[in-house]
Formats: sequence, C-alpha cells, structure tokens
Amino acid sequence: MSHQESFINYLKYEKRYSHLTAIAYKKDLDQFEEFFIQTIGDFNVEGINDKVARQWVIHLMDSGLSARTVNKKISALKSFYKYLLRLEVVKENNLVNVIVPKVRKKLPYFVEEKNLNHLLDDGFFGNDFEALRDKLILSLLYGTGIRLAELMHLKDADIFQSEFLLKVLGKRNKERIIPYPQSLNLLIEQYKAERTQLFGKHAESLLLTSSGDPVYEKLIYRVVNKYLALVTTIDKKSPHVLRHTFATHLLNRGADLNAVKEMLGHSNLSATQIYTHTSLEKIQKVYRQAHPRS
Repeated sequence: MSHQESFINYLKYEKRYSHLTAIAYKKDLDQFEEFFIQTIGDFNVEGINDKVARQWVIHLMDSGLSARTVNKKISALKSFYKYLLRLEVVKENNLVNVIVPKVRKKLPYFVEEKNLNHLLDDGFFGNDFEALRDKLILSLLYGTGIRLAELMHLKDADIFQSEFLLKVLGKRNKERIIPYPQSLNLLIEQYKAERTQLFGKHAESLLLTSSGDPVYEKLIYRVVNKYLALVTTIDKKSPHVLRHTFATHLLNRGADLNAVKEMLGHSNLSATQIYTHTSLEKIQKVYRQAHPRS
C-alpha cells in the first residue's frame, strides 16, 4: 500500500472524514504527484519540499484556479505531509515556508426574509406528491440550515415530530440534533400520506423521487433553483444559499452566535462569523437612523 493510500484510509477510518472529502483529498494529491513527475521526475515523498510546493502554487494560479481552490489543494498536501511526519517517513517539515495566495472573503449570498415567506406561504406549491416533496425540501433547508448531503440522507426515523427536532449525520460523521419550525409537521404529514399512497410504508429515506428512489443531488439543486428563481434575482440559487439564509436570518433576529454554530455543525466560531455581516449592517442602519449625531 502506498503512503497516499494509507493516508486516505487514515482520513476515512481514523479521522472519520466523509467518503466525498476523502475522494477530494485523493484527487488533489494525485494532481500534485502528476505535477511532481512532470517537473522533477519519479515521485518520492522525500522529495516533497517548499520549493516544489511553491512551483505547484504558481502552476495552479497560472491555470486560472481561484485562490480559494489553490489554498484547498495546498492544505491537502500539507495534511498529507503532516501524516508522513507522524509516521516518521520524513524527518522535518519541509513545507513550513510555503506561502499561499490570499483569499478574499466573499459575503455569503442569502434570500431576503420577505421573499422566502412569500414563496412558502403564498400558494406557489400544489398538493400532489412532487409539489409537497419540493416544498418540504425548501422548508427543511431553510428551516434547519442542514447541508445538501445531510438532507439527502434523512430518514423517517431521524425526525422527532413530537419534539420538533431532527437528527443529522454531518461532516466527519458527527451527529447533531437541530430544531425545526413547528408548522413543518403538517407539511411532513401531508407529504408522508402522499408518499405512502404511491409507494407504501416500506420507504426508509424520507425524500423520494417520483419513481420511489431516494432523491439525488441534481434533483435537489434543480428544485431549489426553480423555486428561488420565482422570488429572488440573486446569482446563486443553490441549497447552500438556503443554509446561508438560515444563519443570516437567525443572527439578524438576535440569535446567539454559539447556538447558530451548533445548529450549523461548524467546528469553530470563525466559520459562523461570516454570517454576522448583515447583523452589523442592520446595527449600522439603526444607528444612522437613530443617533442624533450620526
């Protein structure tokens, strides 16, 4: 087994990274190995150093990749190198001086509160199976802030309707419990009734396609894009935008930052703090309107 294969297994079975995350790491490391072979020669881990890593950064930037993507790839390489240090395959950290391009923090896209209320409350959805499912998809994404993968894997048993809570398995297989709007129970019951009528009670996955199979990524993207396009003109109309919207609206209404962090499943507060921008804008607006000297 190669060092890279051993590292990917370490990510999956010891660090408990998701399958998709492990695949992303492998892809980045395969790209680095290919670059190493093209520029240096036969690949060997002892030859990894800050010089070749800097050359790779330049190559990636020249290829037109964003600073964020380049940072992600260098992070994968550094994680692999730390693993090699841990195994004492290499003796020194030869990547300590690698400088990565600065990433400009983008403010997250989000949908205005009034627009989402209009979409969910004013008759945009029908009462057939697909319409109820689509409304449930949007209501869960906005009502809980869960990730696309978490939504796809929801099962009936993960929803505790009497407590208005749902359970998800997030990144690195971390389980968390999230509250959802009490009004959602009626929609859940209506959807389940239609689902049972079509497919019986054997379904394990909560959300199904019109053929009775578990929903898939492209379907959810298509549903979200279709309905958000009816009420907003923002450029991005993805499931993740509803996660951004969930967090932004909570903070705008005074929610505790730590509580939002826990609901989102973030490992640290810095990831959650990107959503405080609108709260600050709101505070500034109130200040400008109210302070006699502003």
